[in-house]
Amino acid sequence: MLTPFLIHFTFDLLAITLAIISGGLVYKWRFQDSLSITTASIGPGYFAFLSMGSIAGAYFFGTANLYISGVPGVARSVLGALFGATMMVELYKWQKGTKGSTGYIYVVPFCVCIIVGRFGCLLSGLQDNTHGIPTQLPWGWDPGDAILRHPVQLYESFSMLLFLLSVLIVLKYRKHLIVQYGFYLCVGFYALQRFLWEFLKPYQDVYGTLNIFQHLCLIMLVYSMIMIWKVRNDLSAA
Repeated sequence: MLTPFLIHFTFDLLAITLAIISGGLVYKWRFQDSLSITTASIGPGYFAFLSMGSIAGAYFFGTANLYISGVPGVARSVLGALFGATMMVELYKWQKGTKGSTGYIYVVPFCVCIIVGRFGCLLSGLQDNTHGIPTQLPWGWDPGDAILRHPVQLYESFSMLLFLLSVLIVLKYRKHLIVQYGFYLCVGFYALQRFLWEFLKPYQDVYGTLNIFQHLCLIMLVYSMIMIWKVRNDLSAA
């Protein structure tokens, strides 16, 4: 019988593998010309900043949430990784003078990672610390404590599946919209749906009735709206 760690590891590996494959396919399908232009505007430091931000954000916010909730241990957070990577890349782009979105190539792989990876979180049970609060709804899930809980991992997975399908449709007919706005829309959508599902998790609030991830979601939502507004202004002035 697989342990929760092996279950999570297996789905993480599957999620990463499928994300890489999907990224390669969408690149060949729609992004070859656009990505060559984007690549010319960034240097090797881009990926160093992205990696540092992703790792630092994932472990800082994941572990901080456990600490605030009174749970010992070290944890990673997808939201924290997205926040850290995004902020570090924006810092890099600012100091280098790079304009425009550079994250559109990550939209499809990111969605795939969430869609597949959250099944691993669900099947890992209580030890994953991503379970929901108790519910009497017929689709309640028992994570191992004989209590039916909201399968919040599936809520997130299916939300991102709907977003991914929308992205693929727009990519087919209006590719430029994804190149220009795709990453910011992805950040905003992920933050919005995550903000809602967080109300169904037993995490400790840090201010008012919101937990640390919800505050992070609000920051990401504001970032998304500002960047979409900025892109529209830049395109109008061009």
